[in-house]
Amino acid sequence: MQTSKRRVLFSVLTLIFITSSGCSPAEKPVSSAPVNDAPSHAGHLQENDSGSEESQLAGIKKQQQPLSFFVASPENNADRQAFFGDLHVHTTYSLDAFAFGTVATPSDAYRYAKGDAIRHPGGFDVQLRDPLDFYAVTDHAGFLGLMKEAANPATPFSKLPYVEYLHNLNAPENVNMGTLATRYKIFTTFIGETLSGIEEGRINVDMISDISKNAWSDTVDAAEQHNIPGQFTTFVAYEYTATSADSGNLHRNVIFRGADKLPVIPFSTFQDNNPESLWDWMDDLRDQGVESLAIPHNSNGSNGQMFKLVDWAGNPMDENYTRKRLRNEPLVEITQVKGTSETHPLLSDNDEWAGFEIMPYRVATRLPSEPVGSYAREALLSGLAFEDTGISNPYKFGFIGASDTHTGAVSDDESNYFAKVGLLDATGVLRGSVSLPEDQVELIKASGRSAIKTVDGKEYSVTASETYGASGLTGVWAEENTREAIYDALRRKETFATSGPRIRIRFFGGYDFSDTMLTNDDGIARAYKDGVSMGSDLLAADSAIPSFLLWAVRDAKSTNLQRLQIVKGWTVNGEHNEQVYDVACSDGMTVDPLTHRCPDNSAEVDLRDCSVTADVGAAELKTVWKDPDFDASNRAFYYLRVLENPSCRWSSWDAIRAGETPRTDIPATIQERAWSSPIWYEPAS
Repeated sequence: MQTSKRRVLFSVLTLIFITSSGCSPAEKPVSSAPVNDAPSHAGHLQENDSGSEESQLAGIKKQQQPLSFFVASPENNADRQAFFGDLHVHTTYSLDAFAFGTVATPSDAYRYAKGDAIRHPGGFDVQLRDPLDFYAVTDHAGFLGLMKEAANPATPFSKLPYVEYLHNLNAPENVNMGTLATRYKIFTTFIGETLSGIEEGRINVDMISDISKNAWSDTVDAAEQHNIPGQFTTFVAYEYTATSADSGNLHRNVIFRGADKLPVIPFSTFQDNNPESLWDWMDDLRDQGVESLAIPHNSNGSNGQMFKLVDWAGNPMDENYTRKRLRNEPLVEITQVKGTSETHPLLSDNDEWAGFEIMPYRVATRLPSEPVGSYAREALLSGLAFEDTGISNPYKFGFIGASDTHTGAVSDDESNYFAKVGLLDATGVLRGSVSLPEDQVELIKASGRSAIKTVDGKEYSVTASETYGASGLTGVWAEENTREAIYDALRRKETFATSGPRIRIRFFGGYDFSDTMLTNDDGIARAYKDGVSMGSDLLAADSAIPSFLLWAVRDAKSTNLQRLQIVKGWTVNGEHNEQVYDVACSDGMTVDPLTHRCPDNSAEVDLRDCSVTADVGAAELKTVWKDPDFDASNRAFYYLRVLENPSCRWSSWDAIRAGETPRTDIPATIQERAWSSPIWYEPAS
């Protein structure tokens, strides 16, 4: 292995950890308390918890049930149904997940998604309120399964002297904060020693490859075992974990349509750190009848690298590049635990909601990530500008949400948040949402490390977790709950993202829509017949102004909806323009035609117990809308954004359960939301 390639691989694998933990290699966790002291709320929410689900939702007014228009019946599947799932899940086979205590296997992850309780590394059980419809385990391809093998003293790999200190690392008696020094050593020595050993011939590369092949085989087998057509869908998948030279995040999750004729080992950065090579590999598989798609995530941490205007080598994009990218990457993950990648306040200064769950750092450092080139909305605009020059649009992608959990279990419930990285963020103290006990403060100060932040007279651990969010999920509209139907929905971009709640949203564009479609039983059928759904192109019809049908139904276990919004982007002579329009308001209020904003519905949150205003908001919102500023000559995209009433952020739930006041330097409340994939208006040529 060439030295330069080894450096890249070492960087990539080390950054997996650093991105997850928010620490630099020199930093140590801020708490030495055993994680079995986690608050009792961790895991499945108990009815008698202080600040429980009932308290959070107390008094939300009962709304009329959503009309049958919205949900397809089994006899009417042409209208499609909404299914929810997570396409970004790590288990014990991911190096960084195992390093911080995760023993959940791919099979355990699928059991969790189907409603079973599984064990968190922090020593408590976790369980979903309601099962999901689909799930994909996406373990890191780099060193897949290697940590688990090193820790098992019965394996040949574990006999190598340099891994002996890892034996039984995740035995029950060792999964505690006292073993963190050993766990950190994985990233400071184990990765480098493994790579140098392979390079110098001291470690048999075939042995390493066989370990990963076996882990991959088990991943495939688990997906096959748990896939139940019509009831629960699994996808064979993995993460390709690339990074740029300036520590920009270029990670992708690769999702396979089926499980036949799969490669014996996934393509990883061991082969090439250039995502264009991943696309070539996917194209080669496609020629052999193996269909897949790649989904970039955490563009927010890419330092402007994810949505550049040039290719990997710095050359202008040509038609071959743009078509290859679009063919292989029809979707982008815009929300997950490490922040939201829709847009940024510096890019969308007229969007009052642009600052939602911003994770501002690039990979591996506390250096800021450059917003330009890092966010989806701006990339959509760049794509229009490419089309204006006669080149295909490389950024004509749909939206999904996911979790990026490293415990096998999605944590998307603000009121029952157990974070991402196992031992590192298993408690409120470790997450920085609950103040440090005095003995830990003194211990940290004595160590000389600057890992404490004082807020309102209380001292908190310094951690990236404070910028994390309890997010997210993917929604799709599909005929049935099968691999084929859900994958085809992903491919055609009839997808939507949510920050966690299971908000169902419809979005159609056409030229012959009327308000009667909102009440007639055949409204959705007409929308499909006479228009296009989210993720599609809407072609010009002379000078006719398009109309859009928008519909949202709240998650019955979340709070009420506040407003529907259309986000529009368009270009004029290559110049980017955007506008956010409120198009439907709760509580019978109407949009101001000058400001395009709904009046304030006075929804509030009581930060003593996280209860919300009892009698405002809507169970569903719907409208047919026409663009008041439409210009038939301009390329444009439109997508639907739905906002809930404000509710407590996970950090506030942590603080209140601990008997504390939420920190004042991080948001105490958020507005959960959902985003549809865009519809692109194509002017006449």
